[in-house]
Amino acid sequence: MYRVNEIFYSLQGEGRHTGRAAVFVRFSGCNLRCPFCDTAHDSFRQMSAADIVQAIATYPARFVVLTGGEPALQADEPLTDALHAAGYTIAIETNGTHTLPKGIDWVTLSPKAAPVVLRRCNELKLLFLSPSFRPDTQGIDADYYYLQPCDTGDARRNRLIIEAATAYVLQHPEWRLSLQTHKLAGFR
Repeated sequence: MYRVNEIFYSLQGEGRHTGRAAVFVRFSGCNLRCPFCDTAHDSFRQMSAADIVQAIATYPARFVVLTGGEPALQADEPLTDALHAAGYTIAIETNGTHTLPKGIDWVTLSPKAAPVVLRRCNELKLLFLSPSFRPDTQGIDADYYYLQPCDTGDARRNRLIIEAATAYVLQHPEWRLSLQTHKLAGFR
């Protein structure tokens, strides 16, 4: 059984798949307590892999994003097998502190202030925390490298962070800017 906080249908708002229709399965719980976390994920209902597949089958997209909290605390091969058997492509958004089950098709790694065990991902997404922030890949190999300005809740401070992140990408074109388009456009 899995502790599922919510399942919802929307567009991916960040990174390489921005704008892609996706079913999000948000797991409850995280092993980190980041002060900038913008997701409430503590409540949950117990669901089996079959329950999850049945719940997401009501949506037309065949792209499912495992998110959280930290989905790697719960996602396992029986779940990825069930999702693949139902015809889904599986993405995960992880902090990288736990190994992942086999069967994940796309890995978005967003490390925080904790040791990372994953050394390879499809996209590495670092939160650009302040105008003085300088990214460190920690030796992680990725197909794509993204800097995402941290939303501080303060419009003036956010503008400074976005400007600094933009300037950094212009000077370091191996990075790409990832804005939280779901917040900018007002969708979930």
